[in-house]
Amino acid sequence: MTDAAPYILIVDDELSMRELLEYMLKREGYRVDCAESGRRAETLVGQNSYDLLLCDIRLGDISGLDVLRACKKHHPDTVVIMISAYASTEIAVEAMNEGAYDYVPKPFNKDELLETLAKALKLRTIEQEKQSLDGELKRSLNFGMLVGNSPAMQYIYKMIRQVARTKTNVLITGESGTGKELIARAIHTESERRSQPFVAINCGGIPETLMESELFGHKRGSFTGAVQDKPGLFQEAHRGTIFLDEIGELSLPIQVKLLRAVQEKIVRPVGGTEDMAVDIRIVSATNKSLEKEVIAGKFREDLFYRLNVIEIKVPALRDRKADLKPLAQHFLEKYAREMGKEISKLSSYALDMMLKYDFPGNVRELENLLERSVALSTTNIILPDSLALSVHKRRWIEGVKDRRFDVDEVSKGVALDSILEEIEAAYLRKALDCSNGNKNRAAELLGISFRSLRYRLEKLNLE
Repeated sequence: MTDAAPYILIVDDELSMRELLEYMLKREGYRVDCAESGRRAETLVGQNSYDLLLCDIRLGDISGLDVLRACKKHHPDTVVIMISAYASTEIAVEAMNEGAYDYVPKPFNKDELLETLAKALKLRTIEQEKQSLDGELKRSLNFGMLVGNSPAMQYIYKMIRQVARTKTNVLITGESGTGKELIARAIHTESERRSQPFVAINCGGIPETLMESELFGHKRGSFTGAVQDKPGLFQEAHRGTIFLDEIGELSLPIQVKLLRAVQEKIVRPVGGTEDMAVDIRIVSATNKSLEKEVIAGKFREDLFYRLNVIEIKVPALRDRKADLKPLAQHFLEKYAREMGKEISKLSSYALDMMLKYDFPGNVRELENLLERSVALSTTNIILPDSLALSVHKRRWIEGVKDRRFDVDEVSKGVALDSILEEIEAAYLRKALDCSNGNKNRAAELLGISFRSLRYRLEKLNLE
């Protein structure tokens, strides 16, 4: 074995047993420490990180179970194997409950003990690799506050990491509600400016008459109401990042003033006579096509090229449906936690309904939907009745009349409950159509009672 050979601590108050185990394990290439008492073992596990603890249950001072607990407290990943000639079944079970991997009675067979140690260490390696992979997956699914592992989002994560290391201006484009500000924040967090301010401004939410003052500040007396000097958002973002959201909403006069700030990193407060240098990273965003705005004469071409050095296009949620489930689960857990509710998951039927909906409001709409659903839910699972998709739910159900069911799909895996509910909904609607909405007649056509029909219509929200 190499220098990275597993590190084992032997704890036994019998000198002959310690020497035997130490000799046996060192021959196998393990690195070994020995402790003659429980107290000494507690000190060692506090000082060192062992891969495996081999500990006698009966020690002269304290119990081996106490050593087990101390070891797990300091290093939960350490594998523990207890040995003893006197331990009862109850003590062995207690050791396992405390986190021991196995219990080996004395006298033990040398080969069997070595095999047990090897299996335990192999299991530890596998578990560590699994945790590492889980950590990587979690990081890929949640980049900062961004959630998703679709190819489109993986590309965005890659772009964030690349541009964060530069000072280059970035333009983030995409529909409303796709998470453009989250991407801007991720760029800031991944950059060397992370400890400095991140200042966000919605360019479409501030009146044009106040925009210049908001961006660049003003001097006392420069206009009615300017009772004192006020720094602008560019000054507040000094050494950090400024995020200009909805940049396409700026008027042409403001665009002229912004161009100088972007180009020269210099601003002049309203009513001021001196320029102020600012060290800022500019990230802007828009849900418009700025190229079209330039052609239409509504956006300055020179400003466009200054802002659009690197463009990050954010896909609509309907174009990355693979991310819908992790996003929905993320928002479900967030609002369940905030509202103190024990809601753990979405029903497969509810998820199917969301997958068939395009979410024109994108991730923001999905978040609002899950917040409302958690608030309305009376169970520990989100059911279709809790979803605020009643209109869209009806549209979805109307569309099942075109569905063709193929039993061969089973080989690829199917959601049987959802399929059966689709079939039931289609037959209910057809019966109502054939009976011109007469529910008694519809029940007769379906061979069910009126009460059963009412129950099924309510269940599928077809009333």
